[in-house]
Amino acid sequence: MEHSGQKLDKYYIKKVDADKKSIYCHHDLMGELFVPPHRHNKAQMLYAEGDVVFVTTETKTYFLPARHFIWIPSGVEHSIEPKSESVTMRNLYFPVEKNEDEFYQVEGIYPVNNLLLQMMLFTNRWNGDLKKGTPNFAIAKAIKAILPQICTNNLPLELPQPKDKRLSKILRYIENNLGETILFADVAHEFGYSERSLYRLFQKDLKMSFIQYYTIRRILKAIELLLERKLSVKEVALEVGYSSVPTFSNTFFKILGQRPSDYLNGEDIL
Repeated sequence: MEHSGQKLDKYYIKKVDADKKSIYCHHDLMGELFVPPHRHNKAQMLYAEGDVVFVTTETKTYFLPARHFIWIPSGVEHSIEPKSESVTMRNLYFPVEKNEDEFYQVEGIYPVNNLLLQMMLFTNRWNGDLKKGTPNFAIAKAIKAILPQICTNNLPLELPQPKDKRLSKILRYIENNLGETILFADVAHEFGYSERSLYRLFQKDLKMSFIQYYTIRRILKAIELLLERKLSVKEVALEVGYSSVPTFSNTFFKILGQRPSDYLNGEDIL
C-alpha cells in the first residue's frame, strides 16, 4: 500500500480533490507505464496523444486510442496504463454540479473533433487548480459544457473483466491467436465444452457472446497496429485474422465509425 500511495503522490492524484470547487488540470508526458487504482470526487476527462492507454475499472478494461478521450465519472475507481512511455496525457478534473446532464454520469470513450482538440490544446500550459472567476476556469467549464452536445458517439472500446477463471484461460487463448481465424466450435472443443455450455458461460460472465468479444478484441488490436503506422491496412487485416480486407473494413467501420484507411491517415472521425 505504501508503494501504491507513493505512486499516487507522484502522479498528483491526491491534489485533484484538495480544492473541492476548482477545476484541476494536469498535462504531462507519462514517463512510466502504470498509475495504480485510485478514485477521486471530481469527474475526469483524459485525452491521450502518442499511443494507446488502457484504463481499467472494477468491471471493464477501456482501450483509449490516440485522438480520443475517456470520460470517467466521479467516484469510479480506475488504473491507467499507457502502452508506451511516449504517451502524453491531458487531464481535466471537474467538480460535480447539481442536476448535471446524464452524459457526465456514464463512462465512455469519444473521438475528438477539431473544435474540441483546439480547446484542449489551448489548455496546454495550464497546470494545477483553476479557480472560479478566472478566465482559465471559464474556458475549462466551457469544454465540459459542450461535451453532451458534440459527443454523441460513445464508442464500444471496452471489454469486460472475466470473473470466472475458466473463462480467463479462454480469453488468453483468443489473445494469443488473434492472427488466426478462431471458430467458436473449435474453442469449445479445445477447452472441453459443448457449444451450448460455452455460450452460456460467455453470456453469464461477460454479458456478451463469444463472437462479440472476439470481434471487439480483433478491432482493438487493429487500432494498435494502425497507430504504429508500420503496416498497410491489408497487412493489419491479416494480423488480426481477416483474410478479406472489405470484411475487415466494414467491421472496423461498424465499431469505430470510420474506415481503417481513414484512421491510418489520421482523418477526423467527426
